[in-house]
This record gives sequence, C-alpha cells and structure tokens, in this order.
Amino acid sequence: MTIDEVVLLLKASQINGLTTLQEMILRSSWEGKTYTSIAFEAHYGGERIRKVASHLWQLLSDFWQEPIHKSNFRKTLEPRRLSKAHQQLIKEFNRAATAISLEFPNGPVSLNSRFYIPRPPVEELAYAEIAAPGSVICIKAPKKMGKSSLILRVLARATNQGFRTVSLDFQQADKAVFTSLDKFLRWLCANVSRELQLEPKLNDYWHEDMGSKVSCSIYFQRYLLSALKSPLVLVLNEVDWVFEYPEIAGEFLPLVRSWYEQAKMVEIWQKLRLVLVYSREILVPLKLTQSPFNIGLPIQLPTFTKEQVLDLAQRHGLDWANGKDIESLMAVVGGHPYLVRLALYHLVGRGGLERNLQQLLAEAVTTSGIYHEYLRQYVLALQEEPELASAFYDVINATNYVRLEPVLAYKLQSMGLVNLEGDRCTPACELYRLYFREQLNSIADFAAVRVDQLQKENQYLRALSSLDELTQLANHRYFHTYLQIEWQRSTRNGNPLSLILCDIDYFKIYNKTYGREAGDHCLRQIANAILNCVQYSFSHSNISYASSTITYQAHGACETSQIAYSQNQPSPVLVARYGGEEFAVLTQTDAKTAAYIAEQIRQQVKALAIKCEYPGIGGLPATVLTVSAGVASMIPQLEIEPITLVNAAEQALSQAKRTGRDRLVLG
Repeated sequence: MTIDEVVLLLKASQINGLTTLQEMILRSSWEGKTYTSIAFEAHYGGERIRKVASHLWQLLSDFWQEPIHKSNFRKTLEPRRLSKAHQQLIKEFNRAATAISLEFPNGPVSLNSRFYIPRPPVEELAYAEIAAPGSVICIKAPKKMGKSSLILRVLARATNQGFRTVSLDFQQADKAVFTSLDKFLRWLCANVSRELQLEPKLNDYWHEDMGSKVSCSIYFQRYLLSALKSPLVLVLNEVDWVFEYPEIAGEFLPLVRSWYEQAKMVEIWQKLRLVLVYSREILVPLKLTQSPFNIGLPIQLPTFTKEQVLDLAQRHGLDWANGKDIESLMAVVGGHPYLVRLALYHLVGRGGLERNLQQLLAEAVTTSGIYHEYLRQYVLALQEEPELASAFYDVINATNYVRLEPVLAYKLQSMGLVNLEGDRCTPACELYRLYFREQLNSIADFAAVRVDQLQKENQYLRALSSLDELTQLANHRYFHTYLQIEWQRSTRNGNPLSLILCDIDYFKIYNKTYGREAGDHCLRQIANAILNCVQYSFSHSNISYASSTITYQAHGACETSQIAYSQNQPSPVLVARYGGEEFAVLTQTDAKTAAYIAEQIRQQVKALAIKCEYPGIGGLPATVLTVSAGVASMIPQLEIEPITLVNAAEQALSQAKRTGRDRLVLG
C-alpha cells in the first residue's frame, strides 16, 4: 500500500474522517520523521503531536486488528495490497466525497484538493532541488498542463521548511516596465521587496555608473538576501513575456544565470533558489554559457498516463476499472490534464450528460461541446497570426507529420497545439485535429470574418463581466443595472419591488481563522443555498422566477451564462453576490413574500451546519455560520430613485446585526 491509500482508508472508515494535523503526522511518520521534526513543521508543541499520534496508532491497530505504532507503521503496511473490501470502501468514499467536493477545473488545483494527480518523479525532484543551496528549476509546459498547481506545491513545501517565498508573474507588469532594462530591473527589485514586506530602498543601491545589472545584483546581495535569515524561493512566472522584448531578455537572462554561478563562490547567493516558469523555447540568440535554461533542474510536465487517468476517474467516483472508457477518452484528448479533468467534471457534475461518455466525445469536436470555449481562444489567437494558422492547418490535415519552420513549430508547441519531435510536427491530440479542421477549413476567409468575430467576442466578454467568478451569481455591477431595469418596469405595472440583503455573520473572523480557501468554499455553499431557497419558494407558490439569466449571441450560437436559472417567461427575480460576504435577492413581490423567502434563507444557511469556533470571542449567535437579513419593499415611482430601496434594505440589515444577528428585519 502507499501512504495515499492508507490515508484514504482511514478517512473512509472514520465517521469524522481525519484532521489536517492527523494526516500530516501520518505522512511525516511514513517518511521516518521524528515527532520533534513534525512539531516544528506543523508549528505545534511536541506533547500535542505525541498525543494525536498515540490516538492515530490506536485507530490503525483497531482497523487492522494488530499492533501498529510509529516504528513499524510503514514496514507493516507498505508490503500489503488493498483487499477487495478496502477497494470498495475507498470507491464508495470517493463517490460520496466527489458529490460534495466536485471542483470545476479552472486555475491551479488547490493544496487540499483531492483531484491533484502527482506525476512522479516530478514533485519529489522539485522538492529536493529547492532544498539545495543556490538551485535553479526550469519548468516548461504549455498552458493548462499543471505548472501553476506544481508551483503551488513547491511554494508550500518551501514554506513548511521555513523558507521565504515570492512568486512574480511577468504578465502583471505594465507595458511601460519593458521599455528599458533599468525600468524592468527596478520593477523586479521593488516587487520582491514588497512581497518580502521590506521597504524598497532602490535609490540606496542603484548607481548609474555601475549600470542596472550590477545595481540589481547588489540590491539582492546586500539588501534582500542579507535581510533574510532563511533561504528565498523566487518564482518567476510567464518568463515568455520577457522573450517578447529581445533587448531586455538578452540582458536579464544572462543576469539570472550569473546569480546561479555566484552561488558557487559567494555564500549569501546560496540563499536564493530560483524557479523559472515558461511555455516555449526562447528564440532570443544567447550563447549556451549565458542561458539560464540549461542549468539546474529542467522539468517538462508530461501528459497523464493511462494509470493516472484511471486514478483521477476513481477520485471522481467513476468505475472505469475495465479500461474501455479510459481508452475512449484518451483516444480523443490524450492525457492532457485539463481536457481529461473537464470531461470527468461534466460526466459527474452538472454537465447534464448523465455519465454518457460517448455522447460527450461525440459533441466534443463541435461548437456545442464542452471544449468549445477553451478551443475558441485558440481560434482567435490563430486568426491574429495567419501564418501560424496556415502552418497549423497543414499539420492537422497531414496524414503523417509535417516539417515546419522552427519559429512556427515552437510557437505551436508552446500553445500546446502540436507535439514536436525533432522537426516533426503532429497534432497534440485527436480533438485538436477534428475541431480545428472544421474551424480553420477556410484560411483565406480569416481576414473577412475577423471584425465580425471580434464583435461577437466583445459581446461575450461583456456578458462574462456580469458574472461573479467564485459563486457563479450575478455580480454587484449587474445588480445595479438590473435594479434600474426592474424599477422602471415596476413603475409601469405598479407591482411592488422587494430587496433582500443577506450578510454572513462574523465572516471576516471566519476567513481569518480557517483561511481563504475555506472561506471561498463557504461562500459557494451559501450562494447555492440562497439560490435553492429562491427556486423552491417560487416553484411552490403562484409566482414564477427567472433569477438573472443573461443570454447573448456568441460565435453564431446562443450562449447562456450560469449566473442563475431561468424559465420561459422573463419574471423579474435576481440573485446576486452584492459584496464580499453579502448577497442580494431582488424580486417583484410584496413584503410578506420577501420576508418569507428571507426567513427560509436564514434557516437553510444555518442548516448547512458550517462549523465556526472562534477562541476568545463570545456572544456568537450560534456555533455554525449564520446570516442576518434586511428586507425592504416598496412600489416604485418615477420621482423616487432606486437607491432608496437599497438604503432601506441596508438599514434593515444593519438593525438585524445590531440586535444580535442570525435574524431578519423588515424595514
């Protein structure tokens, strides 16, 4: 058994699962670490670690019906295989956990996510390298291959080892930063200072006569590194952006290499551990002795293997042990991490395909498929570079492979569209061949349709700007637009307009106590609870609902954002994220109905039983998260501004909070 299987078995067999500390003790003990070392890394006292560990060994002993303790833990369990009963237990646990914790694959996979698939030996090599003095790691892979997820884990490992960490993204630098080497290096030094919470002192170390590169090196050596008691892991993301400015790249990249070489002679430079993250080959002419990409540890993230896709499918609760479904999926998308995860998400989640893999794959290569939004970005990028589009068109229409100009080949490879072996280009996967063959069928027409496509893209982006990314509800901006529309509608038909404002009680303290990730998860849970309450309330009354659906035309097809839900007739109801921890429900109904909905929301949020314990803080309304609600209702009139309704609801909400929270007040 692996330690992952041991942890899963315990989580599946225990009613309350495992705490983060318990899991850390298990994994650290498996690695042979002492209790003293574990206590130091976990920032707990040694006695606390020993007490928790003692309970763990008793759990393990009871589970396997034999004595298990720290000294024989790994030696006893590692040689064993999972029994069929254990496999079934894990399968059921995965299925149940997936129903609760399903994550849309967007952005890096969080540290506590069960959907992160390690790609040995990549992670362990990276962890070992950052522990080495003066080390450099070069991570190269196209977008959506998992670079950010790996970086997240490298930074977490560095933090656990007591290192300082800074992650900079060159995409975030203004264009003006790249107008000169001096501005670029000053931007770099200023941002590293800020991330380390050190006062920027560039003018104290910057000397025109010595030049920008020497000044930058002195700033790092005599100020930044000297101020730190522990090593610094500096991640430079999207180094590709520097490639676009050859004069800066030609000076900066050799400078980075010089820091690595200085670490062999000057001890203080050994504190610096560099991680360079990029997508494509550098085309700036550099000598081998100047490039930072041929030193240290090079990492190229591979696609998932069949075994890793099976592992991910099982974590989604899918029984694909016979291998047929895996082969079908990989025949279309290969082992591309994002494409695989998106398919599994839709098969298990809210994709509406009810686990029908064949239907998903049949639609995948069309504009109605789950990959259309992702692939459409490539279509737009290729339209901007007709030469690149023409080259890719040759690749996807070739029966074997195509030899391209190196610059074009490297660009297509960095985009993740082709596999490149030597000078031989082939499509990265069958999905790309089939989808783009249709989309790029008439290269000559690209210029003619460009204006039309851009107009549709702008329309699409305007719709997305109305969506709160975290909760998938309408955002604050769209709320106020919608309020203006409904106010005018109500002045014409004479119907009352009601507003419910809900605020999560003491949520800032919850965020500080349990962390931002836990806070984000709570916001999503509560958003769904509010949405469900509104849906249920209107579906069990004579009032219909529509809740903020935005429909727009994009690329010739009707797209509907997932801001909420809709019915055929446009009944005026909006559910929105009004602020950080505030939600709003705007509806054409009377005060009595609005108060009823608000009370249902209050009860349902409390029924979520999201535990909150704040040591040293008394007078809480409950031991679980609650909401306070303010309700206001009025019949709009032309001479009254819509903000009047908002002010009334905010005053009612304020009163609900002043009088004890976990209640609603009708203004």
